[in-house]
Amino acid sequence: MTVHMVSDPTTLASTVSGGRKSRDVIFLIGLWVAMLLCTATLLTLLVDTFVTGRSKLTWAFLSGHPDPFPEDAGIQSAILGSLWVVIPSGLGALFVAICTAIYLEEYTRTDSRIQKFINLNIQTLAGVPSVVFGILGLAFVARGPLSWGFTVGTAAMVLGMMILPVMIVAAREAIRAVPSSLREGSMALGATKWQTIRRQVVPAAVPGIATGSILGVSRALGESAPLIMLGALAYVTFNPSGFGDYYTVIPLMIFKYATEAQTEFQVSAAAAIIVLLVMMFALNFLAIVIRDRSRKAW
Repeated sequence: MTVHMVSDPTTLASTVSGGRKSRDVIFLIGLWVAMLLCTATLLTLLVDTFVTGRSKLTWAFLSGHPDPFPEDAGIQSAILGSLWVVIPSGLGALFVAICTAIYLEEYTRTDSRIQKFINLNIQTLAGVPSVVFGILGLAFVARGPLSWGFTVGTAAMVLGMMILPVMIVAAREAIRAVPSSLREGSMALGATKWQTIRRQVVPAAVPGIATGSILGVSRALGESAPLIMLGALAYVTFNPSGFGDYYTVIPLMIFKYATEAQTEFQVSAAAAIIVLLVMMFALNFLAIVIRDRSRKAW
């Protein structure tokens, strides 16, 4: 006669719980090790870049133009070119993103076909590599129907399309986070739906919108792949003065200096990286200031 032994349920539960805790501890240790390695690598690169490029951070470097001689090389045209490209693209994408978010969150139902269609397109565009936007801009903006050429206006439009999905998602989340009681209270006092959105909902959503928008602009500031497709030149010895001018941007200037054989150009590349990091930190600091002031106002 065979006797089947039944384990104690308490003992079995404690064994399973102990094994799960062991796996959790191993996963947590691995996570901390990976995070420390990534942080150490990043700090090492930042310190090495700062040590290499700090001697080149002079007014002559910031106000100079690209030059065949490394001692005379500068990045003024790259700084102004980046500003000419990024600021219009950020403002245009922000306007479209806010309008789209208001329409989707305030004027359409979540189960409507048009919202599902727009959501599908937004999610698809958010995962498209940046170089694909460059190809799209080359086919339809620089050439094709618009034929704007390899100009500042073309670059601004393409970068605006690239960061638009991120801004739309951020604006939608910010508007969605506004309490419904704020809308109901405004309408109870006699305000129309549009007045409620314009004077209550959007101002209350400014912190989230600003944070997402600055992140999108920071991405555009560091992009170079789509601009290479759009004919951005690395050697530009003049500052752009309009949307029809040729241009260069800091990432392309960094690439040009880093690929030169002379050691002095490597120092210029490191200095240009520091300038780009400072600009990105300044944008993020601006987002923090806007967010904090908007929260205090509300």
